[in-house]
Amino acid sequence: MTTIDSLFQTSVGLLKDLIAIPSFSKQEDDTATLLARFFVENDIEFQRKQNNFWAFAQPFDSNKPTVWLNSHHDTVKPNSGYTKDPFSPIVEYGKLFGLGSNDAGGCLVSLIAAFLHFKNQDLPFNLLMIASAEEEISGKQGIGSLIDILPEADLAIVGEPTQMRMAVAEKGLMVIDAIVKGKAGHAARDEGVNAIYQSLQDLAILKNFKFKKKSNFLGESKVSATVIHAGTQHNVVPDLCEITLDVRVTDAYTLEEAYRELSSHLSAELRPRSMRLQSSSLPHDHRILSVAKELKLETFGSPTLSDQALIPYPSVKIGPGDSARSHSADEFIHLEEIKGGISGYISILEAYSKYFTSSDNS
Repeated sequence: MTTIDSLFQTSVGLLKDLIAIPSFSKQEDDTATLLARFFVENDIEFQRKQNNFWAFAQPFDSNKPTVWLNSHHDTVKPNSGYTKDPFSPIVEYGKLFGLGSNDAGGCLVSLIAAFLHFKNQDLPFNLLMIASAEEEISGKQGIGSLIDILPEADLAIVGEPTQMRMAVAEKGLMVIDAIVKGKAGHAARDEGVNAIYQSLQDLAILKNFKFKKKSNFLGESKVSATVIHAGTQHNVVPDLCEITLDVRVTDAYTLEEAYRELSSHLSAELRPRSMRLQSSSLPHDHRILSVAKELKLETFGSPTLSDQALIPYPSVKIGPGDSARSHSADEFIHLEEIKGGISGYISILEAYSKYFTSSDNS
Protein backbone atom coordinates (compact mmCIF):
# COMPACT_ATOMS: atom_id res chain seq x y z
CA MET A 1 0.00 0.00 0.00
CA THR A 2 1.34 3.44 -0.97
CA THR A 3 0.25 6.96 0.01
CA ILE A 4 -1.97 8.96 -2.34
CA ASP A 5 0.70 11.66 -2.68
CA SER A 6 3.32 9.10 -3.70
CA LEU A 7 0.94 7.46 -6.16
CA PHE A 8 0.06 10.91 -7.54
CA GLN A 9 3.69 11.79 -8.20
CA THR A 10 4.26 8.44 -9.89
CA SER A 11 1.13 8.89 -12.00
CA VAL A 12 2.03 12.38 -13.21
CA GLY A 13 5.51 11.22 -14.15
CA LEU A 14 4.13 8.28 -16.09
CA LEU A 15 1.56 10.46 -17.85
CA LYS A 16 4.22 12.97 -18.90
CA ASP A 17 6.25 10.12 -20.38
CA LEU A 18 3.19 8.81 -22.25
CA ILE A 19 2.35 12.24 -23.67
CA ALA A 20 5.89 12.63 -25.02
CA ILE A 21 5.52 9.51 -27.18
CA PRO A 22 3.18 9.52 -30.23
CA SER A 23 0.72 6.63 -29.84
CA PHE A 24 -1.87 6.89 -32.58
CA SER A 25 -4.19 3.90 -32.93
CA LYS A 26 -2.32 0.93 -34.46
CA GLN A 27 0.96 2.77 -33.76
CA GLU A 28 1.23 2.28 -29.99
CA ASP A 29 4.45 0.25 -30.01
CA ASP A 30 6.55 2.86 -28.20
CA THR A 31 4.03 3.57 -25.43
CA ALA A 32 3.64 -0.20 -25.08
CA THR A 33 7.40 -0.42 -24.52
CA LEU A 34 7.18 2.39 -21.95
CA LEU A 35 4.37 0.62 -20.08
CA ALA A 36 6.30 -2.66 -20.13
CA ARG A 37 9.30 -0.90 -18.58
CA PHE A 38 7.07 0.72 -15.95
CA PHE A 39 5.53 -2.63 -15.00
CA VAL A 40 8.97 -4.21 -14.69
CA GLU A 41 10.30 -1.33 -12.57
CA ASN A 42 7.33 -1.76 -10.21
CA ASP A 43 7.73 -5.55 -9.93
CA ILE A 44 4.46 -6.22 -11.75
CA GLU A 45 4.27 -9.49 -13.65
CA PHE A 46 2.33 -8.86 -16.83
CA GLN A 47 1.30 -10.45 -20.08
CA ARG A 48 1.18 -8.81 -23.49
CA LYS A 49 -0.73 -9.40 -26.70
CA GLN A 50 0.12 -6.99 -29.52
CA ASN A 51 0.08 -3.65 -27.68
CA ASN A 52 -2.32 -4.73 -24.92
CA PHE A 53 -1.05 -5.40 -21.39
CA TRP A 54 -2.69 -7.06 -18.42
CA ALA A 55 -1.62 -7.99 -14.90
CA PHE A 56 -3.14 -9.30 -11.67
CA ALA A 57 -2.66 -7.52 -8.35
CA GLN A 58 -2.06 -10.88 -6.70
CA PRO A 59 -1.92 -14.45 -8.02
CA PHE A 60 -5.11 -15.37 -9.87
CA ASP A 61 -7.58 -17.40 -7.80
CA SER A 62 -10.15 -19.25 -9.90
CA ASN A 63 -12.47 -19.42 -6.88
CA LYS A 64 -12.80 -15.63 -6.79
CA PRO A 65 -14.70 -13.33 -9.16
CA THR A 66 -12.63 -10.85 -11.16
CA VAL A 67 -12.81 -7.06 -11.39
CA TRP A 68 -11.28 -5.47 -14.49
CA LEU A 69 -9.63 -2.05 -14.50
CA ASN A 70 -9.29 -0.90 -18.10
CA SER A 71 -8.20 2.16 -20.02
CA HIS A 72 -6.35 2.77 -23.28
CA HIS A 73 -3.00 4.24 -24.27
CA ASP A 74 -3.70 5.09 -27.92
CA THR A 75 -4.76 8.56 -29.05
CA VAL A 76 -6.32 10.29 -32.01
CA LYS A 77 -4.09 12.46 -34.19
CA PRO A 78 -3.75 16.12 -33.13
CA ASN A 79 -5.99 18.54 -34.98
CA SER A 80 -4.85 21.70 -36.74
CA GLY A 81 -5.98 23.97 -33.91
CA TYR A 82 -3.09 23.12 -31.57
CA THR A 83 -1.05 26.10 -30.41
CA LYS A 84 1.17 23.95 -28.15
CA ASP A 85 3.34 21.00 -29.10
CA PRO A 86 0.97 18.04 -28.57
CA PHE A 87 3.90 15.86 -27.50
CA SER A 88 5.38 18.27 -24.95
CA PRO A 89 3.96 17.60 -21.45
CA ILE A 90 3.70 21.17 -20.19
CA VAL A 91 2.30 22.11 -16.77
CA GLU A 92 0.73 25.58 -16.53
CA TYR A 93 -1.60 26.87 -13.83
CA GLY A 94 -2.21 23.39 -12.48
CA LYS A 95 -3.02 21.93 -15.90
CA LEU A 96 -1.01 19.23 -17.66
CA PHE A 97 -1.20 19.84 -21.42
CA GLY A 98 -0.54 17.28 -24.13
CA LEU A 99 -2.20 14.89 -26.55
CA GLY A 100 -3.89 12.08 -24.64
CA SER A 101 -3.58 13.84 -21.27
CA ASN A 102 -7.36 13.88 -20.84
CA ASP A 103 -8.38 11.05 -23.19
CA ALA A 104 -7.50 8.83 -21.60
CA GLY A 105 -4.03 9.17 -20.09
CA GLY A 106 -5.25 10.66 -16.82
CA CYS A 107 -7.65 7.76 -16.39
CA LEU A 108 -5.05 5.16 -17.32
CA VAL A 109 -2.40 6.35 -14.87
CA SER A 110 -5.00 6.82 -12.12
CA LEU A 111 -6.22 3.24 -12.59
CA ILE A 112 -2.63 1.97 -12.56
CA ALA A 113 -2.06 3.92 -9.33
CA ALA A 114 -5.13 2.31 -7.73
CA PHE A 115 -3.85 -1.06 -8.94
CA LEU A 116 -0.48 -0.39 -7.27
CA HIS A 117 -2.31 0.57 -4.07
CA PHE A 118 -4.00 -2.83 -3.91
CA LYS A 119 -1.07 -4.84 -5.23
CA ASN A 120 -0.51 -7.93 -3.06
CA GLN A 121 -3.51 -7.12 -0.84
CA ASP A 122 -5.97 -9.89 -0.02
CA LEU A 123 -9.15 -8.85 -1.81
CA PRO A 124 -12.40 -10.81 -2.18
CA PHE A 125 -11.90 -10.64 -5.95
CA ASN A 126 -9.08 -10.89 -8.46
CA LEU A 127 -8.02 -7.39 -9.51
CA LEU A 128 -6.98 -7.25 -13.16
CA MET A 129 -5.37 -4.19 -14.75
CA ILE A 130 -5.67 -3.92 -18.55
CA ALA A 131 -3.97 -1.22 -20.64
CA SER A 132 -5.49 -1.60 -24.08
CA ALA A 133 -4.73 -0.43 -27.61
CA GLU A 134 -6.82 0.72 -30.61
CA GLU A 135 -9.67 2.09 -28.48
CA GLU A 136 -10.03 5.24 -30.54
CA ILE A 137 -10.88 3.21 -33.65
CA SER A 138 -12.58 0.27 -31.87
CA GLY A 139 -9.87 -1.82 -33.52
CA LYS A 140 -9.88 -5.59 -33.65
CA GLN A 141 -6.45 -5.77 -31.97
CA GLY A 142 -7.65 -3.87 -28.91
CA ILE A 143 -9.68 -4.99 -25.90
CA GLY A 144 -11.89 -7.18 -28.08
CA SER A 145 -8.95 -9.44 -28.88
CA LEU A 146 -8.53 -10.24 -25.17
CA ILE A 147 -12.08 -11.29 -24.29
CA ASP A 148 -11.55 -14.99 -24.96
CA ILE A 149 -8.28 -15.22 -23.04
CA LEU A 150 -9.12 -13.25 -19.88
CA PRO A 151 -11.29 -14.43 -16.97
CA GLU A 152 -14.92 -13.31 -17.02
CA ALA A 153 -15.51 -9.99 -15.26
CA ASP A 154 -17.87 -9.60 -12.32
CA LEU A 155 -17.40 -5.90 -13.10
CA ALA A 156 -15.29 -3.89 -15.54
CA ILE A 157 -14.34 -0.34 -14.58
CA VAL A 158 -13.52 1.48 -17.82
CA GLY A 159 -11.43 4.62 -17.44
CA GLU A 160 -12.71 7.50 -19.56
CA PRO A 161 -12.97 11.20 -18.66
CA THR A 162 -16.38 11.63 -17.00
CA GLN A 163 -15.52 14.09 -14.19
CA MET A 164 -15.74 11.02 -11.92
CA ARG A 165 -19.43 10.62 -12.70
CA MET A 166 -20.37 6.98 -13.23
CA ALA A 167 -21.80 6.01 -16.62
CA VAL A 168 -23.93 2.92 -16.01
CA ALA A 169 -25.13 2.68 -19.62
CA GLU A 170 -23.60 3.57 -22.98
CA LYS A 171 -24.95 3.86 -26.49
CA GLY A 172 -23.72 1.42 -29.10
CA LEU A 173 -22.82 2.30 -32.69
CA MET A 174 -23.79 0.81 -36.01
CA VAL A 175 -22.61 2.33 -39.30
CA ILE A 176 -24.78 1.35 -42.26
CA ASP A 177 -24.24 1.80 -45.98
CA ALA A 178 -27.65 2.43 -47.56
CA ILE A 179 -27.69 1.60 -51.29
CA VAL A 180 -30.34 3.12 -53.57
CA LYS A 181 -30.34 1.87 -57.16
CA GLY A 182 -31.63 3.57 -60.30
CA LYS A 183 -30.85 3.26 -63.99
CA ALA A 184 -28.24 5.22 -65.92
CA GLY A 185 -29.32 7.43 -68.80
CA HIS A 186 -28.37 10.59 -70.70
CA ALA A 187 -29.25 13.74 -68.75
CA ALA A 188 -30.32 15.52 -71.97
CA ARG A 189 -33.07 13.00 -72.70
CA ASP A 190 -36.03 11.70 -70.72
CA GLU A 191 -34.45 8.38 -69.87
CA GLY A 192 -32.99 6.48 -66.95
CA VAL A 193 -34.06 6.39 -63.32
CA ASN A 194 -32.28 8.95 -61.15
CA ALA A 195 -30.98 7.24 -58.00
CA ILE A 196 -30.68 10.62 -56.22
CA TYR A 197 -34.38 11.25 -56.65
CA GLN A 198 -35.11 7.65 -55.64
CA SER A 199 -33.31 8.27 -52.37
CA LEU A 200 -35.35 11.36 -51.43
CA GLN A 201 -38.19 9.38 -49.86
CA ASP A 202 -35.78 7.48 -47.61
CA LEU A 203 -33.96 10.69 -46.69
CA ALA A 204 -37.27 12.29 -45.67
CA ILE A 205 -38.05 9.26 -43.49
CA LEU A 206 -34.58 9.35 -41.92
CA LYS A 207 -34.86 13.05 -41.10
CA ASN A 208 -37.77 12.44 -38.74
CA PHE A 209 -37.23 8.79 -37.84
CA LYS A 210 -38.05 7.75 -34.27
CA PHE A 211 -37.26 4.31 -32.90
CA LYS A 212 -40.18 2.80 -31.00
CA LYS A 213 -38.44 1.87 -27.74
CA LYS A 214 -36.74 4.25 -25.30
CA SER A 215 -34.12 3.64 -22.63
CA ASN A 216 -34.52 4.82 -19.04
CA PHE A 217 -30.90 6.03 -18.92
CA LEU A 218 -30.09 6.79 -22.55
CA GLY A 219 -33.38 8.04 -23.96
CA GLU A 220 -33.93 7.54 -27.68
CA SER A 221 -31.83 5.70 -30.22
CA LYS A 222 -30.86 7.95 -33.12
CA VAL A 223 -30.08 7.59 -36.82
CA SER A 224 -28.35 10.29 -38.88
CA ALA A 225 -27.52 10.42 -42.59
CA THR A 226 -23.93 11.70 -42.55
CA VAL A 227 -22.38 11.03 -45.98
CA ILE A 228 -23.90 10.79 -49.47
CA HIS A 229 -22.29 9.85 -52.80
CA ALA A 230 -23.95 9.73 -56.22
CA GLY A 231 -23.14 10.35 -59.85
CA THR A 232 -19.99 10.29 -61.94
CA GLN A 233 -20.43 13.21 -64.36
CA HIS A 234 -22.88 16.02 -65.05
CA ASN A 235 -24.54 14.55 -68.14
CA VAL A 236 -25.23 11.05 -66.83
CA VAL A 237 -28.32 10.21 -64.78
CA PRO A 238 -26.84 8.41 -61.74
CA ASP A 239 -27.76 4.77 -61.31
CA LEU A 240 -26.49 4.53 -57.72
CA CYS A 241 -26.80 6.66 -54.60
CA GLU A 242 -24.91 5.59 -51.45
CA ILE A 243 -25.83 7.06 -48.07
CA THR A 244 -23.88 6.48 -44.86
CA LEU A 245 -26.04 6.15 -41.77
CA ASP A 246 -24.70 6.69 -38.23
CA VAL A 247 -26.96 4.79 -35.82
CA ARG A 248 -26.56 5.34 -32.06
CA VAL A 249 -28.39 2.56 -30.28
CA THR A 250 -29.50 2.52 -26.64
CA ASP A 251 -29.69 -0.46 -24.33
CA ALA A 252 -33.36 -0.81 -25.34
CA TYR A 253 -32.11 -2.52 -28.52
CA THR A 254 -29.49 -4.90 -29.74
CA LEU A 255 -27.89 -3.70 -32.97
CA GLU A 256 -29.67 -6.50 -34.79
CA GLU A 257 -33.07 -5.35 -33.46
CA ALA A 258 -32.38 -1.72 -34.39
CA TYR A 259 -31.29 -2.80 -37.87
CA ARG A 260 -34.51 -4.75 -38.43
CA GLU A 261 -36.71 -1.87 -37.28
CA LEU A 262 -34.89 0.62 -39.47
CA SER A 263 -34.86 -1.58 -42.56
CA SER A 264 -38.61 -2.16 -42.30
CA HIS A 265 -39.18 1.56 -43.00
CA LEU A 266 -36.67 2.13 -45.79
CA SER A 267 -36.59 0.99 -49.42
CA ALA A 268 -32.78 1.22 -49.68
CA GLU A 269 -30.64 -1.88 -49.34
CA LEU A 270 -28.95 -1.64 -45.95
CA ARG A 271 -25.47 -3.08 -45.38
CA PRO A 272 -24.16 -2.81 -41.79
CA ARG A 273 -20.38 -2.46 -41.64
CA SER A 274 -20.20 -4.09 -38.20
CA MET A 275 -22.36 -5.53 -35.45
CA ARG A 276 -19.58 -5.38 -32.82
CA LEU A 277 -20.24 -2.14 -30.96
CA GLN A 278 -23.25 -3.01 -28.84
CA SER A 279 -24.89 -0.76 -26.28
CA SER A 280 -24.37 -1.62 -22.63
CA SER A 281 -26.22 -1.24 -19.34
CA LEU A 282 -25.90 -2.62 -15.84
CA PRO A 283 -28.34 -5.11 -14.35
CA HIS A 284 -30.60 -3.10 -12.03
CA ASP A 285 -29.46 -5.10 -8.99
CA HIS A 286 -25.70 -5.00 -9.60
CA ARG A 287 -23.71 -4.25 -6.44
CA ILE A 288 -21.74 -1.40 -8.06
CA LEU A 289 -24.98 0.62 -7.99
CA SER A 290 -25.00 0.29 -4.19
CA VAL A 291 -21.40 1.52 -4.19
CA ALA A 292 -22.37 4.54 -6.28
CA LYS A 293 -25.16 5.35 -3.85
CA GLU A 294 -22.89 4.89 -0.82
CA LEU A 295 -20.20 7.17 -2.30
CA LYS A 296 -22.77 9.66 -3.63
CA LEU A 297 -21.51 9.24 -7.19
CA GLU A 298 -23.73 10.70 -9.89
CA THR A 299 -24.88 8.04 -12.37
CA PHE A 300 -25.79 8.73 -15.99
CA GLY A 301 -26.11 7.25 -19.46
CA SER A 302 -23.30 8.09 -21.87
CA PRO A 303 -23.87 8.91 -25.55
CA THR A 304 -20.18 8.44 -26.44
CA LEU A 305 -18.49 5.18 -27.36
CA SER A 306 -15.70 3.44 -25.45
CA ASP A 307 -14.26 -0.03 -24.89
CA GLN A 308 -17.45 -0.75 -22.91
CA ALA A 309 -19.01 -1.60 -26.28
CA LEU A 310 -16.63 -4.54 -26.68
CA ILE A 311 -16.77 -5.86 -23.09
CA PRO A 312 -19.57 -8.45 -22.76
CA TYR A 313 -19.73 -8.14 -18.96
CA PRO A 314 -21.28 -5.67 -16.49
CA SER A 315 -19.31 -2.44 -16.75
CA VAL A 316 -19.22 1.19 -15.72
CA LYS A 317 -17.34 4.08 -17.29
CA ILE A 318 -15.78 6.58 -14.91
CA GLY A 319 -12.62 8.64 -14.70
CA PRO A 320 -10.92 11.99 -14.09
CA GLY A 321 -11.05 14.65 -16.78
CA ASP A 322 -13.84 15.98 -18.95
CA SER A 323 -15.14 14.38 -22.13
CA ALA A 324 -15.61 17.88 -23.60
CA ARG A 325 -11.81 18.23 -23.77
CA SER A 326 -11.29 14.96 -25.64
CA HIS A 327 -9.94 15.32 -29.18
CA SER A 328 -9.76 19.10 -28.72
CA ALA A 329 -6.84 21.41 -29.48
CA ASP A 330 -4.38 21.95 -26.60
CA GLU A 331 -5.87 19.04 -24.68
CA PHE A 332 -5.24 19.12 -20.93
CA ILE A 333 -6.16 17.63 -17.58
CA HIS A 334 -6.04 19.34 -14.20
CA LEU A 335 -3.44 17.78 -11.91
CA GLU A 336 -5.97 17.80 -9.08
CA GLU A 337 -8.27 15.71 -11.27
CA ILE A 338 -5.62 12.99 -11.41
CA LYS A 339 -5.25 13.00 -7.63
CA GLY A 340 -9.04 12.85 -7.32
CA GLY A 341 -9.16 10.01 -9.83
CA ILE A 342 -6.67 7.95 -7.83
CA SER A 343 -8.50 8.41 -4.52
CA GLY A 344 -11.85 7.93 -6.26
CA TYR A 345 -10.89 4.60 -7.81
CA ILE A 346 -9.44 3.40 -4.49
CA SER A 347 -12.65 4.36 -2.69
CA ILE A 348 -14.78 2.54 -5.26
CA LEU A 349 -12.75 -0.66 -4.94
CA GLU A 350 -12.69 -0.49 -1.15
CA ALA A 351 -16.45 -0.02 -1.04
CA TYR A 352 -17.02 -2.72 -3.66
CA SER A 353 -15.06 -5.25 -1.61
CA LYS A 354 -17.45 -4.78 1.31
CA TYR A 355 -20.36 -6.08 -0.76
CA PHE A 356 -18.81 -9.54 -1.02
CA THR A 357 -19.41 -12.25 1.56
CA SER A 358 -17.45 -15.43 2.14
CA SER A 359 -20.09 -17.35 0.19
CA ASP A 360 -19.30 -15.30 -2.95
CA ASN A 361 -15.89 -16.97 -3.13
CA SER A 362 -16.94 -20.48 -2.22
